[in-house]
Amino acid sequence: MGEKSKLRRTISSWANAEDQHARELRETTRAGSCDLIADCDDRTPVRLRGTLKTVTLRPRGGVPALEAELFDGSDSLILVWLGRREIAAISPGRSLEVQGRIGRHAGDRVLYNPRYTLLP
Repeated sequence: MGEKSKLRRTISSWANAEDQHARELRETTRAGSCDLIADCDDRTPVRLRGTLKTVTLRPRGGVPALEAELFDGSDSLILVWLGRREIAAISPGRSLEVQGRIGRHAGDRVLYNPRYTLLP
């Protein structure tokens, strides 16, 4: 019984840490006068700020494409840089501010070739 209780406390602390991280990201986004991903409509110009969760190389139509999942505490979307195999400093855990127009591909929200600024 003691081990199950300890496991529950550990899982609960992880969940609380993730919730806290999401809250901090949302506050940072609002403070930077950026849009929240969850509030943005498709096909509208946006300015977003968040943290990269994943970065992968995934060819599209025979062309190299660097994909990254941007999370801002409210939701996430996919950033795609067509024709790129890598971009210096674009890696998981990196904070970015991006600008572009949200589209859809295979049901996912996507920002193609966004302008980006690396954040500290």
